Amino acid sequence: MEAVRVAVRAADAITHTGLTSFLRTRPELLVVDIDELTERDVLVVQVGRMTPRVVAGLREESRAGIVKVLLAGEIRENDVLSAVECRVVAVLPQTRTSTDRLVETIVSAASGRGLLPPDLLGQLLGNIRRLQHDVLSPRGLSSAGLTTREVDVLRLMADGCDTGEIADKLCYSERTVKNVIYELTKRLNLRNRPHAVAYAMQAGVI
Repeated sequence: MEAVRVAVRAADAITHTGLTSFLRTRPELLVVDIDELTERDVLVVQVGRMTPRVVAGLREESRAGIVKVLLAGEIRENDVLSAVECRVVAVLPQTRTSTDRLVETIVSAASGRGLLPPDLLGQLLGNIRRLQHDVLSPRGLSSAGLTTREVDVLRLMADGCDTGEIADKLCYSERTVKNVIYELTKRLNLRNRPHAVAYAMQAGVI
């Protein structure tokens, strides 16, 4: 099995040294510098608590496609949602995480699996339910940020229908279909129609 490439960002130099020294002892892992990370490599971010500066750093790194594991001393309810929004795939409470558990989580994260402790998962699901009820549903949006009409159009696009066929099936004009596609790709920063379909499929709405 190929070693998982991992780097560490810690709140202080002593913690950084301790984490990197330990991770270097594990044959499952290959510790590298942060600037050597590429897509699908893992970055362990150790923080005392989530601050606006920490969130900004996580959000910046999410654009590079790096897989992130958060090791936090204090995790409040809203912190979980902020972490997930920044594409953190695993959140670990520092005081309750063993060294073996940390390594297992890093390896799992590299293979595409995430991890949230049960209590934090409950908090996240509660936040998502409130978001859906209070913000998205009143605006006619799904949790993926798509309206019912957009989902209908994307589903037909995924079936291979062209603009005219979509218009016929949904009793829209072709101009309306084009406008729906334009608005959703612009709002969600999607490159083209295939990207829009892929987004909807990944979100589980089609």
